[in-house]
Amino acid sequence: MKEINGDVKVMTTTEATAEVFWTAFRSLSKKEREAVVERLLRDKEFMEDLIDIVILEQRQNEPSRSLDEYLADQRKKRT
Repeated sequence: MKEINGDVKVMTTTEATAEVFWTAFRSLSKKEREAVVERLLRDKEFMEDLIDIVILEQRQNEPSRSLDEYLADQRKKRT
């Protein structure tokens, strides 16, 4: 969300779309929600994206390093 004048928050288009889908999902019965989740879990691309998101969340507080540092470390390991 973006703040305007320090107190009014405006959703981005992406956030608004996500909110619509979330609201629709929450309005489904438990059985319908379970069916949607089961379908998502069977979708290979979705599962890969979900795993990537979880890894990013878990590692967000780790120190970062530049690509040049990483590549230099990889070169050292090979020799």
